[in-house]
Amino acid sequence: MIGVRSWLRKRPRAVDAAVAVVVFAYNAPVQGLYVPQGLPPGTGVLLAVGLCAPHVLRREFPLSCFASVATAFSLQLALGVGFIPADVMLLFALHTVAACCLRWVSVAAAVAVALGVLVVAIGWWDELFLNVGDLVTALVLIASVWMWGSTTGLRRAHVAGLHERAVRLEKERDDQARIAAAAERARIAREIHDVVSHGLSVVVVLARSASVSVREDPDRAERSLETVEATGRSALAEMRRMLDVLREDEPGSHAPQPGIAQLEQLVADARSSGMPVEFTVRGTARPLPAGTALAVYRIVQEALTNARRHAGPGVTRVEVGLHYGEEELRVHVRDDGRSAASGAASGGGHGLVGMRERVAAYGGALRTGFRSDGGFEVAAALPLGRST
Repeated sequence: MIGVRSWLRKRPRAVDAAVAVVVFAYNAPVQGLYVPQGLPPGTGVLLAVGLCAPHVLRREFPLSCFASVATAFSLQLALGVGFIPADVMLLFALHTVAACCLRWVSVAAAVAVALGVLVVAIGWWDELFLNVGDLVTALVLIASVWMWGSTTGLRRAHVAGLHERAVRLEKERDDQARIAAAAERARIAREIHDVVSHGLSVVVVLARSASVSVREDPDRAERSLETVEATGRSALAEMRRMLDVLREDEPGSHAPQPGIAQLEQLVADARSSGMPVEFTVRGTARPLPAGTALAVYRIVQEALTNARRHAGPGVTRVEVGLHYGEEELRVHVRDDGRSAASGAASGGGHGLVGMRERVAAYGGALRTGFRSDGGFEVAAALPLGRST
């Protein structure tokens, strides 16, 4: 049944054509009973064609369809033909106008149909054996069709508005993610420029001084070189501290940066906090550049943080895996949580934004999102052999 409905929704023109054919087929055998004597043969058939054919184009041209059907109905009255079964198409046309056109247009169309019905009722009152109840029923039917069409139009407008809002919110979310990424890159660039330019300027001045005095005053040259080393170390430590501060949940430190070797401790800490974490390594491990090893550590750290925040209390398994391939290192963190918050999946948080920036800096690719069998996954691929 669902398949039939889907097929019908995809072929609205075929549905409208089928309705028109069915009404015409029902009207054809009995039209002679409603056409008075003296009219040319086939008059009822031509009137039925005029009433039914426009229905095929009602979705594209609702007002033109109604005008065509109303014209055929007016011609029917002018020829002295009373109600025929194909006149039901006038109600279909009214419904379409009420659903697709402005309110005052649909009201005018409903009034026109009601006047047409009154003209027929008054002109053929005795021939059709009508009474006041029949007339009231007809007018109530017209009003009901108009209300049905208006309600359909309001519902379609509401759904279209919701769709437009969803598209707009999605675009705004993507824009916010790009703005956050750009702001973070600009901030890091400014801080690195300040730290590195200051340190290097001091190093250049001291190195020049040492080169000048290396023969005449070796002791002074030695002190200058010692100051160069101290300045370089200080600038490097400051830059590392600054980069750590820019990341959420990462304490600034002068200690050596973590890498692959610290992943087991990171997983152990997560287990001690109550997370059911499993850590697996596939392939042959090999030494990695410091930057790549740090990127892997930060990816796993951020993914575990997201799992702790968003996977919900029902999470029973968190998998952390490394796979050393010939050309790339693949990292994944998966959980089976059932209540992941929208913020973790949208990719708009600063944690995931920073993760994407870090992976992109080493020529890798990052994929985040919900899994088909439930839960959330962070998967990264980093090429091997790249230096920082």
